[in-house]
Amino acid sequence: MASDDIAQLADALSKTHVGDGELSYKGLGLKLDNAESVEELVCEIEQYHGLRALRLEGNTVGVDAARAIAKALESKDQLQRCYWSDMFTGRLRSEIPTALRSLGSALMSAGARLTELDLSDNAFGPDGVKGIEQLLKSPSCHTLRELRLNNCGMGIGGGKILAEALIECHRQSLAHGAPLKLRVFIAGRNRLENEGASALAKAFQVIGSLEEVHMPQNGINYAGVMALASAMRHNPELRLLNLNDNTFTKRGTLAMAQALRHLRNVQVINFGDCLVRSEGAIALAAVLREGLPILKELNLSFGEITEAAALVVAQAVTDKPHMEKVDLNGNCLGEEGCEALREAMENMDKGDMLASLSDDEGEPDDEGEEDEDDHENDDDYDDDDASDDCNEDNEEAGEIVKENGITRKDDSPAKPQSPPEITSFLSCPSAEKLLQLGEMRTDLQQTVDASDPHKAADVLLKIASLYSEEPETKSAVFETIDAVLKKLLSGSALQSYCFLSTLLVTMGILKGEGKVKKVSLVPGQLLCLEHAVQQEYFPQHHASLLYTFMSKKSEALESCSSASENLSSTLEKKCHGQRLSH
Repeated sequence: MASDDIAQLADALSKTHVGDGELSYKGLGLKLDNAESVEELVCEIEQYHGLRALRLEGNTVGVDAARAIAKALESKDQLQRCYWSDMFTGRLRSEIPTALRSLGSALMSAGARLTELDLSDNAFGPDGVKGIEQLLKSPSCHTLRELRLNNCGMGIGGGKILAEALIECHRQSLAHGAPLKLRVFIAGRNRLENEGASALAKAFQVIGSLEEVHMPQNGINYAGVMALASAMRHNPELRLLNLNDNTFTKRGTLAMAQALRHLRNVQVINFGDCLVRSEGAIALAAVLREGLPILKELNLSFGEITEAAALVVAQAVTDKPHMEKVDLNGNCLGEEGCEALREAMENMDKGDMLASLSDDEGEPDDEGEEDEDDHENDDDYDDDDASDDCNEDNEEAGEIVKENGITRKDDSPAKPQSPPEITSFLSCPSAEKLLQLGEMRTDLQQTVDASDPHKAADVLLKIASLYSEEPETKSAVFETIDAVLKKLLSGSALQSYCFLSTLLVTMGILKGEGKVKKVSLVPGQLLCLEHAVQQEYFPQHHASLLYTFMSKKSEALESCSSASENLSSTLEKKCHGQRLSH
């Protein structure tokens, strides 16, 4: 080693931080190629008794240097925290697994019991994960609490290897009577995609102790998000969930909303840049209404959320005493929408909670159009499939099966067959048939269920389309509408919000995803809704949701302008009553 290099190393080592059981070479920019280059560093490690933390980040370590450091670590049985991020800059990718195996073997030989392992910003790919596989399975990681693997290029293969290693670690630690209790998992920017995310979801479900999960920018779409959502439900202590810059769409967001209903300790949710969209935002607003009691931060930025849906979210955070920040920047509110959102937050005395809206994308040009490219690789996509994720009440019972990529139950009791009179009415509705049903009219509620909001919306609008001023028909329609809506709105907020958003999509008032069946509105349908919102079974916050959309200009309502105005006026009165009651 040249004398200049030795002098440079000596100068760098003189800046080493020593104390509190920690030896730090952080950010010294050392180029450690061989055993000779780490002689002084090795000496310091060997002479440090009671070493509990070793920081090597911000240097570059070659294979021979790693072996020499490893030799020094073989006697460090008290080592608990390894901060080894960004320590292979400029190294061949093929070198990194060998270096990692050497370091891992030393920790295992020493009998170290790690609590933190940080290997972030090391572009080691799937082979690098193989380099730490044995370490992760070993007793040295049975005590692991924090695992940081951000920006490592693991890919799908690396994600699968990591997942299996964590599952094995849990299995072995459980057999020893002290199961792995991993609390923090960080693996952003790793190209995990659906397969890698789904594999890790299995590990998360087994572990069940996670408090923080950070997996931004991983190319995960709804299938992987659904798997992660299912796993999160098995981690009741979860406090922070960061899935920024993945692609949820409706199905992923509904699955995640369903999971969040059951998590009482979540404080931070980051679903920014996740294509949550308006229907997803409404579902998350429902969860805010009935759960997430200590939530502090909600990030739904850059999600193609429109003004009305953003306002529904804003209304839902009103009663969150711990809420500190709501980020709805970069959505599709438009200038007037941004102002309306600011005003709404100010009126609720929550103005300082709202993040900047400086990057708003403006109002969408085609609010009523479907997205043709959202499911270009998913020919079987139908928006009806997403309705399964609204059915949260019976999800714990029975075996989960997959059908066309959708999670379903295989032991659900068969629904009783409808009487032929009701079947005939639904296939070809008419006022005459409705009147002929007599007392059987209320049985129409048995044909709908909030877990299938598309069918429910279709049935409701069919019945409402029969409205007329003829007293007997009017009474029969109202009676039937009341029975159906009373059932649909009696479940959880998530189910009822899913139904109402689906109803708005079917009516052409809200933009939906996938193959959405829309109806041409007639005044009678709006008059039926006007009647319904005045009834006791129709909660005021449901009326507020409808009013938020009905008060916006919509082409779908132009043919029913008078009925639309009457409905909006009635909704507004009910909303005012809600605000006055507070």
